[in-house]
Amino acid sequence: MPELPEVEVVRRGLSDHLTGRRIDAVQVLHPRPVRSHPAGPDGMRAHLEGRTIDAVRRRGKYLWFAMDTDALVVHLGMSGQFRVNQPGEELARNTRVLFDLDDGRQLRFVDQRMFGGLEWVPDEAECPVPHIALDPFDPHFDVDAVVGDMRRRRTTVKRALLDQRLVSGVGNIYADESLWRSRLHFDHPTERLTQRRAKELLGHAHDVMEESLAQGGTSFDALYVNVNGESGYFSRTLDAYGREGLPCHRCATPMVRRQFANRSSFLCPRCQRMPRKVSPGR
Repeated sequence: MPELPEVEVVRRGLSDHLTGRRIDAVQVLHPRPVRSHPAGPDGMRAHLEGRTIDAVRRRGKYLWFAMDTDALVVHLGMSGQFRVNQPGEELARNTRVLFDLDDGRQLRFVDQRMFGGLEWVPDEAECPVPHIALDPFDPHFDVDAVVGDMRRRRTTVKRALLDQRLVSGVGNIYADESLWRSRLHFDHPTERLTQRRAKELLGHAHDVMEESLAQGGTSFDALYVNVNGESGYFSRTLDAYGREGLPCHRCATPMVRRQFANRSSFLCPRCQRMPRKVSPGR
């Protein structure tokens, strides 16, 4: 699933093409992406046609098109993509929604697995996703407050990193990368993190996503591409994710994969050991 760097790459590409553009016509080729709209495809079309996109904004893994006081919220899910084409160009397989723009181009929403979606949210253009926490790129992100909240929780560090109500934008890839840089096991208890180590972990999360963003994000297949169809290249410089059996870039110990919830965690068994148990009464 696209994480913050991939979604930000898409947002920047969309912003370049869409800011100030009017939506002249909308065609919903499959109803599932607009399933949240109570009036279905016809209602979504009525809300969007004739509207001007003032800005393309993001929080965490969510995008939205701000249109006056209203917003079209986008979640890419596992395989959602936007492509900018000329109207006569061949449709990509799994194209779901078409937006004809006033400059003659066409914005296309493509989604193979259809876990993504488009949601119309009236009167919430500034922040239509209030249930999502700020991400480390937000100028109002309060790292000390997040550190305090993280250390008060009785959970583990990876679960905390993936909790979008605590800090948004981090998914499985960048959680593993941040934990490797911090030399932390994914099951390290949050209540046993020192303030310094918790702050360091969040700093690594910011840095690794910033580095990924500079390389266009992480692409393992054609399910994530930018609006021009280009893939990201950060997968070539990953230190943990997907590197089972390869030598750790720090100590050369073979990396391992361990089950975590319904997914996998990749780590170095030497650099990222679980902390010793605290003796009773201590």
